[in-house]
Amino acid sequence: MLANPAPVTDAPVKRFRNSKEVGDITQSQVMAALLKLGKKVLMPFGDNCRYDLVVEDGGRFTRIQCKTGKLVRGAIVFSVASSQYHRGGKRQDYRGQIDAFGVFCPDKGKVYIIPIDDLPLSREAKLRLVPPGNAQVKGIRWAAKFEI
Repeated sequence: MLANPAPVTDAPVKRFRNSKEVGDITQSQVMAALLKLGKKVLMPFGDNCRYDLVVEDGGRFTRIQCKTGKLVRGAIVFSVASSQYHRGGKRQDYRGQIDAFGVFCPDKGKVYIIPIDDLPLSREAKLRLVPPGNAQVKGIRWAAKFEI
């Protein structure tokens, strides 16, 4: 038992350097947001699934891969492919293995659920918070549409 335990505070994700801790925080935030909406959330056993959570809704199951979003120039940016370089491979997308991404953005403190079919699957995706500086209007994914 600690003699003088440190006070418990909500630490921002970016403070942690360990990617496992960052992922755990992101997954818990996505899960909490879904539970607050009254969803039934299931977790797969072990680390061998490409998805982190499953939401059951009226007999329909939705596989969710959780990702941490970073705020970059007015958009939340997150990876839509996993790196397999440590196993001698390349980037691998999630096509056919998940149904949606659950994105937690610590800078905004918000969670977004984005169906995989709404995203490019090459490297990363963006959810816009503000209009881009180049006045582009086509093909923009607005974060507000996916916020839960």
